[in-house]
Amino acid sequence: MAREQQRRLAAILFADAVGSSQLMGRDESGTVARLLDHLNRRLAPTVARRGGRVIRLKGDGGLIEFVSAVDAVAAAIDFQRTMAEVNRDEPQDKAIVFRVALHLGDVIVDGDDIYGDDVNVAARLESQAPPGGIIISHTLGEAIDGRIKATLHPMGELSLKNIVRPIRAFRVEWKPEDWPVSAATATPTPDATPAPRPSASSRLSIVVLPFANIGGDPEHEYFVDGVTESLTTDLSRMSGTLVIARNTAFTYKGKSVDVTHIGRELQVRYALQGSVQRGGNRLRVNVQLVDTANGSHLWAERFDKPIGDLLDMQDEVVARLARQLGTQLIGAEARRAERAPNPDSVDLYFQGMAWLNKGNTPDYLTEARRYFERALTLDPGNIEALVWSAYVDVFMASLYAAEDREARLAAGEAALVEALTQAPEHAWAHLSLGLAQIQTRRAAQGIAECERALAIDRNLAPAHAMIGLAKFRIGRGEETEAHVEEALRLSPRDPFVPAWLSIAGDAKLLLGKDEEAVSLFGRAIALNRNNPYTHFLLAAALANLDRIAEAKAALQAGLALNPKFTMRRYLAGAASDHPTFLAQRDRVADGLRKAGAPEG
Repeated sequence: MAREQQRRLAAILFADAVGSSQLMGRDESGTVARLLDHLNRRLAPTVARRGGRVIRLKGDGGLIEFVSAVDAVAAAIDFQRTMAEVNRDEPQDKAIVFRVALHLGDVIVDGDDIYGDDVNVAARLESQAPPGGIIISHTLGEAIDGRIKATLHPMGELSLKNIVRPIRAFRVEWKPEDWPVSAATATPTPDATPAPRPSASSRLSIVVLPFANIGGDPEHEYFVDGVTESLTTDLSRMSGTLVIARNTAFTYKGKSVDVTHIGRELQVRYALQGSVQRGGNRLRVNVQLVDTANGSHLWAERFDKPIGDLLDMQDEVVARLARQLGTQLIGAEARRAERAPNPDSVDLYFQGMAWLNKGNTPDYLTEARRYFERALTLDPGNIEALVWSAYVDVFMASLYAAEDREARLAAGEAALVEALTQAPEHAWAHLSLGLAQIQTRRAAQGIAECERALAIDRNLAPAHAMIGLAKFRIGRGEETEAHVEEALRLSPRDPFVPAWLSIAGDAKLLLGKDEEAVSLFGRAIALNRNNPYTHFLLAAALANLDRIAEAKAALQAGLALNPKFTMRRYLAGAASDHPTFLAQRDRVADGLRKAGAPEG
């Protein structure tokens, strides 16, 4: 029998940034950082003070639920007043302005999520709000009439996309003197709920709270607990991270918890919450990462899969979530480190990792290495900084971005060997050493190192992609795709996905499957335009298809990212003396020359 849906009445708030696509087109990384700053430091705390619940914060907006309609509108005004103050001295072409819409209606509760027709109404209303303004439905307007210091201006009946009935709405106007900015940003007044104190933890620390078994099916209880335990184990592999033990975390099982209270009680910065729910023949896993200092949601993910073998599903779910969560924690720690007056070695390491996750341009890699070097200057024993600085050297040489290719590879390999003498079970050090060997005509040894990395951490998805790279270097390019597919299965939203697609495309190009190669390179570039090597390979594939104009454009895009690329560097970086590979590489070189690659 299907589980009865849970419903409740709620005030629903939608907030969305105006023109975020154009802003990102001009400055993607800067805009994303400022959007996250506004959502996490202004919207989420304002919502918390007014008793709301963040359902999700996405890249340019959020969905919030309130029990009280009055509190919902008050929070919206608080937020817009704060944003007006923030943007007061901001140039018009850089200011981030939000539209906010609210509606009162019936919602269907799905774990930590809500949905239903009335949620859709709020979402569609948002586009009708003026930039920097607030629009509310007539239903919500009646609920707050006379209870809040604001004027409601009728907008008539609005026809909204995919909403059958017209919706009557009001535009909300408020006087600044009635809503001082301090109401949203300064010390709360005596009758307001005080903001939670920050966690006392001074280092990256997290608790994986027991996942909720939505529906209570006892058949799934061991699966739910298994996901929680396995995530705890996988996160414990992150060097320098404090992960609360499973036995302590499970004392909260089945309890309604306040993550800010847990943060203070366990002295952790972050909490991971999740739920598992069965719907027909599918199983859905929802997770959210929460900052325990203020209760703001930093990241959320949903994993939806047909029900099969539960143990196999558990492995796949954990693999995907662990990689994504690790990236999110690195980003959160890097943002925290940027605000530190005196960053220590670990702070600098996280900032270096944040630069590395931006993309594979020589500039980003150089900036990442600069932070790793600073981290090692403060603490020569920082193994993570040592491993990743060595990885940057190896990777820079792999991208034909270094004049001193052989010297970088040798230095990187030496540093990795040193790191492994101190930390022999460091999976990423084994993977990086494997890459160094692959790039120095020792592909078979490189495969063995990557397999060692996987023996230590079976969820290290990049190791599968590196094995795929090694395979085409020894003339077995037809095997590469399967290894890349395994990496994608384990971590489909990994920051390295564009590089993995490029590896698969490279193998197709070597095999003469140019159309398939173009498709793979196009997917990689759509995800991350900052890998110059992918543009060069795309140029070769297009030229081999006699699409010369497109090939020349692709080549120029690559040269804009790495102007030092030449045919001399490409040919010198063969990284293999296998006759099959060398013969296949000739057609890539021909394509690059047709596209106009400089000889150097």
